[in-house]
Amino acid sequence: MQNFLEHAKSASRIIATLDPKTKIDVLMQMADALEAHSERIITENQKDLDEAKKNNLSSALVDRLLLNPKRITEMANAIREIAALKEPVGRILEGWVVPSGLRIEKVSIPIGVIAIIYESRPNVTSDTAALCFKSGNACVLKGGKEAFYSNAIIASLLQEVLEKFNLPTEIISLLPDYSREGVAKLIKMDAYVDLIIPRGGEALIRYVSENATVPVVKHDKGVCHTYVDKEANLNQAIEIVLNAKCQRPSACNSLETLLVHEAIAEAFLPRMKEALDATGAQIKGCDKTHALLHVKLANEEDYHTEHLSNALNIKIVENVDEAIAHIAEFGSSHSEAILSENYTTAERFLNEVDAACVYINASTRFTDGGEFGFGAEVGISTNKLHARGPMGINDLTTYKFKVYGKGQIRA
Repeated sequence: MQNFLEHAKSASRIIATLDPKTKIDVLMQMADALEAHSERIITENQKDLDEAKKNNLSSALVDRLLLNPKRITEMANAIREIAALKEPVGRILEGWVVPSGLRIEKVSIPIGVIAIIYESRPNVTSDTAALCFKSGNACVLKGGKEAFYSNAIIASLLQEVLEKFNLPTEIISLLPDYSREGVAKLIKMDAYVDLIIPRGGEALIRYVSENATVPVVKHDKGVCHTYVDKEANLNQAIEIVLNAKCQRPSACNSLETLLVHEAIAEAFLPRMKEALDATGAQIKGCDKTHALLHVKLANEEDYHTEHLSNALNIKIVENVDEAIAHIAEFGSSHSEAILSENYTTAERFLNEVDAACVYINASTRFTDGGEFGFGAEVGISTNKLHARGPMGINDLTTYKFKVYGKGQIRA
């Protein structure tokens, strides 16, 4: 492990000083390589899908695991979008002159070696590798064993492009030890690794956060809410809720609990249930919802659960205060939304709800690096320090102070 990470550390010093044009050229060829070898990727992905069936993985995990020509094209296009983004390294964030005459610049620089631990989704391999490369970082990737073959072929294709440019393949590398013991070692290698980003299940994130000596930015679970206010456009609300819950239920930004103002519950919820029933959604509700819709009763554990499937909790609330209080108790600081035509109520919700992303009259499904204009994201941070929300290339940089003098000495 130490020898492997020493090579990654050495590679990080090379990528940190690579010129912007070369980085763009490399990324564009990486995108082309994925599309050119689409059949190879699909063949390897099928091995993972076959193993998933043998191991009876859930439909949500299988959906995250699946690669097809469309998804591979999307992966390639994400790399191209990242390549086209403004160069993140060397930005002068601030500049000033102090009374001593020293001129000081605060300048963006790469973080160094970034380790990313993730599960299921093999597109994360190409997305995060490209983001780290563009931002001048070496990356160590630890995907889930369920995507072993998919991750291996994707990383291999990216490394082949690095070799064409005479760059060390350790700039993008897969952790060779897929075991729990391997992760346990990795998260304590602070002499070589500068940042850990865990993406995956709640247990994984808790384990890394509690045991790492390397700094951690968490991609925590997504227990997302949408509150339908008494002054919402109900036709619009039905469409937004359907999108937030059903467009891709396995995503971390999908809706888990729908909060509905009691004044419009009787008019809104039967229509909402009819639309959800058409998608096969499984609905649980509070006592008031149960009485109105005759659905299963939800308990406290349901409100804490990230279903990652087409399942939804519904709770009728007295007002926006109760909606905000419910989110404060059960939310995971990921993505929350209010549907309302009342500007004052909506602004209050925006200001008082503590989450990385807070929406007015829009689906929480937009919490995504691509949708935010970042090309992709290395994760959706629920931290409050360093980065929050979808983490793009600028969030993979830190800064240093460049100080220009003319012979000054301190009195």
